[in-house]
Amino acid sequence: MTGPPATGVLEALAALQRALEDLDAPSMILGGIAVIARGVPRLTVDIDATVWGESVALEELFTSLAAQDIRPRIPEAEEFARRRQVLLLVHTPSGTPLEVSVGWLPFEREAILRAETVDFGGVPISVARPEDLIVYKAVAWRPRDQEDVERLLVLHGDQIDLDRVRELVRQFADALGEHERFREFEALVRRTLGR
Repeated sequence: MTGPPATGVLEALAALQRALEDLDAPSMILGGIAVIARGVPRLTVDIDATVWGESVALEELFTSLAAQDIRPRIPEAEEFARRRQVLLLVHTPSGTPLEVSVGWLPFEREAILRAETVDFGGVPISVARPEDLIVYKAVAWRPRDQEDVERLLVLHGDQIDLDRVRELVRQFADALGEHERFREFEALVRRTLGR
């Protein structure tokens, strides 16, 4: 989405935010919506969020989402969520796809607790900080994620703790056995920021 957010996406976002607030569990919005909320113009047609795993049971999460007309979009969604720690959903009134991941890593908890509330088309949402979004994007590292990292660096590079970001990206690259990813990330940072 570029320009004003589409009505269906805003309806789905508001419904998701209500469901997450009803849970009273630490959570935040990620993905394209978060990148747009941080000033990067780009297209997105879905919504991504994460909720801290120690604060909620999967059954409770599914129930809270269903109360806001957010339902599984695959068969055996609970079993899939138990295995993969992600709920594949759809906001039925708007048809907007959503993914809600369950976070367990210390970085995820820290990122959720550092999240800030922003207004997104009239919907107040809790959004990851730019430097935490950069780490998430560096872990995924698809071409779109690389573009998002570059744009976030251009907009927020002078406000982020680049040493912290580099160390987290290095740790994730090592854990994933993707050492080239850290070198690619470093090259992107140097090309974008010159440091």
